[in-house]
Amino acid sequence: MTLVIRWDWLKSPGPTTARSYLAIFLGCVCVKELSVFIDESGVFGPYEAHSPFYIVAMVFHDQSSAITENIDRLNARISLFGLPNYTIHAGPLIRREYEYSHMSLLDRKRIFNFLYNFVRTSDIEYYSITIEKKHLVEDIDLHFRLAKQLSTFLFKHIDRFALYDRIVVYYDYGQMELTKILVSVFTTIIHNIEFRRISPADYKLFQAADMLCTLELLEAKAIRKMLSKSELTFFSSAKDLDKSYLRAIKRKRFG
Repeated sequence: MTLVIRWDWLKSPGPTTARSYLAIFLGCVCVKELSVFIDESGVFGPYEAHSPFYIVAMVFHDQSSAITENIDRLNARISLFGLPNYTIHAGPLIRREYEYSHMSLLDRKRIFNFLYNFVRTSDIEYYSITIEKKHLVEDIDLHFRLAKQLSTFLFKHIDRFALYDRIVVYYDYGQMELTKILVSVFTTIIHNIEFRRISPADYKLFQAADMLCTLELLEAKAIRKMLSKSELTFFSSAKDLDKSYLRAIKRKRFG
């Protein structure tokens, strides 16, 4: 028997591509998979001074690109503090809250930079949605704007997403309102989608999404001169925050 596979078939973005048939014929698993790790910052509900923004960050990782060495390097650095496979929470780290309350500024900055450099050097991309809640009129407006911006983003890049045999969304279901929006929008636009509930401790890329949420929040606050005393202490100034962190991380934006 002769198997003929044309190159244009292999590039086909359809749900059942020649690439999939070739994988089956050869008895191997050659599924092209995209992982999407999602985290949020803020709460649903009316505008409040302590929570002026709602932010969603999505980290995209093509599974064909190995980042194991980056993860191992991050874990090795974290272990220097006696925290093997530790879950890093960027916001509390900056504000010296919870498990970081006993740590010096130098140690907290070192841990923050470990995760930041992991995000910056890993072969990943991200997309974020930032909504300033004081401009919302009704409670439903937040749901509507999140769904609309997410839909616009997915449709804009639909050709890229169509290149994958499977797309897996990882979220901890921390907010059910957001969970419902994600499931509704993703499943409407992308057919080959799966959702998996995870624990933040199990995936460094989920912690990367947490950090990107924090950086997007810091950027929004810096633009409006709203940085807190603890944030200014951690980064020295809004200028240093932009120069040392925000500019470089923007190169990781999707598309």
